[in-house]
Amino acid sequence: MYGLLDISTGGMIAQRARLTAISANIANQHSVMPDGTPYRARHVILAPGDPSAHGKEAQGMGVHVAEVQIDQRPFNLRYDPDHPLAVKEGPQKGYVRLSNVNPVEEQVNALQASRSYEANAAAAESTKAMVAQALRLLA
Repeated sequence: MYGLLDISTGGMIAQRARLTAISANIANQHSVMPDGTPYRARHVILAPGDPSAHGKEAQGMGVHVAEVQIDQRPFNLRYDPDHPLAVKEGPQKGYVRLSNVNPVEEQVNALQASRSYEANAAAAESTKAMVAQALRLLA
């Protein structure tokens, strides 16, 4: 009976991790690291659980966060030769490297993660209602 909510709670935890990464991406899209490198977007990678696994490393049913990857897409560029962080030499001379965070993509991902969280919460509530009804019928 305790495992009935594993799928829904695992999904809610995974979507919360996605929303955390998305909010960090949006908040840091104009940030620069101490070495002058722009912030790179982070993306949460989900993986299915293994219901047959046991012990400390068991992920159970549903999904879990497998890893958080740093986006390796190229940085956005803006021509501003007077900027202190502008590239000094090479083919990108005069360009300022900007974060590779795409705010529109992040907003769409946030909406999708939010809806997925809501769907998992509704499934958990339905499961609780079914268990309560089953207990009433047994009593």
